[in-house]
Amino acid sequence: MFRHALSVALPASLIALLAACGNGESTEVAVRPAMVVQPQLSAELMDAYPGEVRARLEPELAFRIGGKVAKRLVEVGERVKKDQPLAELDPQDVRLQLEAMRAQVAAAEANLQTVRAERERYKTLLARNLVSRSQYDNTENLYRAGEARLKQVRAEFNVANNQAGYAVLRASDNGVVARRMVEVGQVVAAGQTVFTLAADGEREVLISLPEQAFERFKVGQEVAVELWSQPDQRFPGRIREMSPAADPQSRTFAARVAFSAGDTPAELGQSARVFIAHNGEVPLAVPLSALSAEQGQPYVWVVDPADSSLKRRLVRIGAFGDKTVPVLEGLDASDWVVAAGVQVLREGQRVRPVDRDNRTVQLAAKE
Repeated sequence: MFRHALSVALPASLIALLAACGNGESTEVAVRPAMVVQPQLSAELMDAYPGEVRARLEPELAFRIGGKVAKRLVEVGERVKKDQPLAELDPQDVRLQLEAMRAQVAAAEANLQTVRAERERYKTLLARNLVSRSQYDNTENLYRAGEARLKQVRAEFNVANNQAGYAVLRASDNGVVARRMVEVGQVVAAGQTVFTLAADGEREVLISLPEQAFERFKVGQEVAVELWSQPDQRFPGRIREMSPAADPQSRTFAARVAFSAGDTPAELGQSARVFIAHNGEVPLAVPLSALSAEQGQPYVWVVDPADSSLKRRLVRIGAFGDKTVPVLEGLDASDWVVAAGVQVLREGQRVRPVDRDNRTVQLAAKE
């Protein structure tokens, strides 16, 4: 009996001791961090094609006249501004041609002054009946021919002046020099590509589509893009352009994929993968570590953006993949799901959402 009383009294004394240590004040439960992710398109039901981030506009820059390259002013990878000089041709020939045309303009102006004076003199003599009408008409024709000749040589001078300016190749837009195809001392023809410029602005992913499955793809088709620098995030995109002819060596069709969002952090030359659905709608997927089950019913923990509290969300899943599981029903792409430590969570618990690098996440739906 004494032992029973002691066993009852001992827990009571411990409770009293703990209450005394706390001075009667309730201890506030600390908000624990929770790694969260947003559902992504399931890779198990999609084909992946490697690609490279390119500029949407890639003009090939060339001289408008032929000649010998005298200077190369930029290198590959260098950022340039619009109208910045990139290369120069040997200007000697175009300068000589310009001087020759300038001399022809001076000769035509002198000739016009002579025939104008002759016409005025014959006009006065005709009024006094000292010359025939045919003689006056002849001087009139010479004057008109002199005017036409001056217009012609002035136009030719303007062409020669423009060609002198064409000896300097300038950037057509702001951007980055992507390729260089000539060296100093090389003789180039008019229109021969010298530089390829990756213009600032929109970025795209260049991929190659297989010949045997080409009919499955179409312009405007929705895809998902994953950058190698951000492997845990996929960006929505669409096929913007498809080549009508296959490459003669690889027998693949080039296609360009545009990002749907304008602020996608894609840089020139980055490697990427483009995921294209087989057929129909592709379900969302979450990491395997985000999934729990109770009495055979799978569920995930979803964070409420209003107060960062947890809510249990029942889901219907598909076949398990290596790292993810497709969610057929129960989730939206804008939901934030706890991806780790789900076995110690409870309904209504408040958490501090963080990403894989332990950075605080601002809960917001994807655009």
